[in-house]
Amino acid sequence: MRSFKKVFLIDDDELHNFLCESIIRNHGFASSVSSFQWAEEALETLQKIALQEPASLPEIIFLDINIPGMNGWDFIEEFQKLPVTITQSCQLFVLSSVVDDKYGNYFPHSTVVRDYFSKPFTTDILDIIYDLHSEQQVG
Repeated sequence: MRSFKKVFLIDDDELHNFLCESIIRNHGFASSVSSFQWAEEALETLQKIALQEPASLPEIIFLDINIPGMNGWDFIEEFQKLPVTITQSCQLFVLSSVVDDKYGNYFPHSTVVRDYFSKPFTTDILDIIYDLHSEQQVG
């Protein structure tokens, strides 16, 4: 499997982040994984990286919707306002324990959300993303 350079996880559950990091590393999916319990911190980090070292932006971002403070919906809204250099470099995937009909109606119309998955996080999700990325490279 091709390894991505960097992945961001945004989820308020520290244990979930730890498990996701382990799955990503053990599956050889990414060289670097950074976890954030606060969406605001992840957004600030993205902006800082874009200014200081744009080549090291994460290629993949996993985002939970139900997080305190700036929730996933708010993050998506703010992410869409970021410079195109960031939004085109980072593929955003929603990973949530609550996936219902409203998500299905929203995400296909989002310009930045690539896809959404229901928890638990598994290697199957990583394989799907790898396949989506491979299709992009070919097409």
